[in-house]
Amino acid sequence: MDDGLHRPRHRGRHRVRGAAGVTDGNEVAKAQKAAPRGAAPTVSWILDRSLPAGVLYEDQQCLVFRDAATQAPVHFLVIPEKPIPCISQVEEEDRKLLGHLLLVAKKTAKAGGLGDGYRFVINDGELGLQSVYHLHIHILGGRQLQWPPG
Repeated sequence: MDDGLHRPRHRGRHRVRGAAGVTDGNEVAKAQKAAPRGAAPTVSWILDRSLPAGVLYEDQQCLVFRDAATQAPVHFLVIPEKPIPCISQVEEEDRKLLGHLLLVAKKTAKAGGLGDGYRFVINDGELGLQSVYHLHIHILGGRQLQWPPG
């Protein structure tokens, strides 16, 4: 069955609730220490294939790979090739790219078996828990997600 996806050519002081309902400050601490200076080295290393990342999909505009710090049974990241630090810094010229990222995220969720539902998350800034300053969309699913998320 053709799912429309192109397979890869290459292989602190606050407390937050974790994936298993356990609280820890790890993600908050990472966000507080992160600096919005552009792409984190790990993201650029994934984009240039210096760091293996379990790539699930790629095209000229974006890359999808499994998140190493999973927060749900299924957890993928969609990142643009273009270095955009965060969602609050997108420009009007990025309109088509953002639409493309969401469509790829939807197709990846379907291909990943998330037909019963999933969540997209985009963190922005320290209070939004952004710890990597390269725009990325989290695709989370595979279990009943809770609300509110934060």
